[in-house]
Amino acid sequence: QGGFVASMQPTHAIHDMDMAERYWGERCSWAYAWRSLQQAGVPLAFGSDAPIEVFDPFLGLYAAVTRRSETSGAPGLEGWYPQQRLTLSEALQAYTYGAAYAAGQEDRLGRLAPGYYADLVVLDHDVFSLPPEALLETRVRRVMIEGTWQDLPKAKG
Repeated sequence: QGGFVASMQPTHAIHDMDMAERYWGERCSWAYAWRSLQQAGVPLAFGSDAPIEVFDPFLGLYAAVTRRSETSGAPGLEGWYPQQRLTLSEALQAYTYGAAYAAGQEDRLGRLAPGYYADLVVLDHDVFSLPPEALLETRVRRVMIEGTWQDLPKAKG
């Protein structure tokens, strides 16, 4: 309704938190404020910011729901400014419908519904039934683009 979208990359929060604390101090409470923006009615669109960050949506989902480092678990179980965490469903919506909305293509992308392109992936496990750390090990088994199953590239090695 405000005519804008918050296009954000969740991995920035977990990779920038040490630097942000050092240089921003208390202002960090307003950094990567996903929950606050969502509650204010601002549409969220998540992406990877590749090649600045690694192209891994599962790492991004992990960052959005935990706000913890994927390597050290820092800053602890609650995460960095945990009041800004999102649920897995909310983060997934930001990566799918939110990104489509930001691109002006929400009428055909970002949802599984009649009239929309059937773009989807089949994962190796149910990401909603396991702890967030399982996102870091999630693998894509199948890919469908516009209703057609695609061949996955063969793993090297």
